[in-house]
Amino acid sequence: MRADLGQLLDEKRVILCVGCGGVGKTTTCAALGLAAARRGKRVLCLTIDPAKRLAQSFGLDAVGPEFRRIDPRVFSEAGIAVQGTLTVAMLDVKSTFDGLVTALAPSEEKRKRILDNVLYQYVSTKLAGTQEYMAMEKLYALKDDPAFDLILLDTPPTSHALDFLDAPERLVAAIDSAAVRWFLDSFRSSGVMSLNLLKRTAAMVLRGIGRIIGGGLLEQVAAFVTEMNELFGGWRARAERVSAALRGPDVGYVLVTTPEPMSLREISFFAERLLQEKMAPSAFVVNRCRGVAGEVPASHEVKEQLEARGLATDDDFVRRVLDAAALERRLGERDRKNLSSMKWALEGDASPPLVTVPEFPRDIHDVRRLALVAALLAPNPPA
Repeated sequence: MRADLGQLLDEKRVILCVGCGGVGKTTTCAALGLAAARRGKRVLCLTIDPAKRLAQSFGLDAVGPEFRRIDPRVFSEAGIAVQGTLTVAMLDVKSTFDGLVTALAPSEEKRKRILDNVLYQYVSTKLAGTQEYMAMEKLYALKDDPAFDLILLDTPPTSHALDFLDAPERLVAAIDSAAVRWFLDSFRSSGVMSLNLLKRTAAMVLRGIGRIIGGGLLEQVAAFVTEMNELFGGWRARAERVSAALRGPDVGYVLVTTPEPMSLREISFFAERLLQEKMAPSAFVVNRCRGVAGEVPASHEVKEQLEARGLATDDDFVRRVLDAAALERRLGERDRKNLSSMKWALEGDASPPLVTVPEFPRDIHDVRRLALVAALLAPNPPA
């Protein structure tokens, strides 16, 4: 089945590319960005995957947290006509979190108290779910930025990309949990961790915790949650706004896979999860697909073709050519059979488009080859 994603690029404001590791997700994201820029759009490609392939595709040594617009000469020297602009950046979790606090803090004093808090140092760098939540925060902040027409996010592998759907709730649960709120009321009453204000059983528990981790850390925890709730108007309320924004009609999910059974299972699981959340996959991209050619020719036909091209024609060479052709045909048949398992996602008039991208003889690591993929995903509209 063939389709193209041009309409998706024209209609969506934010597109997230998701998939398990090694399926060409980063290349797909970069190719979609190039395709959109060729259509005249001002595009931002944002990655939270440390892979260097995105940078290499655009002739850069690395992609960092600063926005870098690709020099138009990179495209013109490769013979690629680009009407729009393409900007790339990598999400830096700590600087994104710091920037969020700086932007929302009502005073320099409050900003400094939060940034210097020991729990904040942990949450902003190591707490599970922070990376996904900050990616959503970054998209939330950029979603209405007039500098860009389209924002593409290259997500981590699927096991982490699934966390995008739960990231706000999980981070809130970790920071604003019932256990934390249990002793937070004491801190709010007096400005210090006054165990005398709690019930005797609660005080005994917290004294025990304090002996293990230090009473000062309990105060740091309480101070952090208090400050952050005041800053954001409540963690939970803000998380709900962020989550709702990325479930809007102008946000799309491109599910990237290969014909391999494990990759197809991963992406099917993610598609089902989207449907459970009352969303839907916007498109499927299946990379490294092998086509099914005609019947393998007879040995004398292969020999004639080799001789016409001035190549070796001894029997051993002809046999190896025939073996390679037969193997390629079997692999193509296998890919076609594996893809039939996605039939559930492609039935009906409203089924999402699916684009198959053939297996290339070399990795896609320069802008010329990337343009080939871009043309397959979303050919330029007629002038």
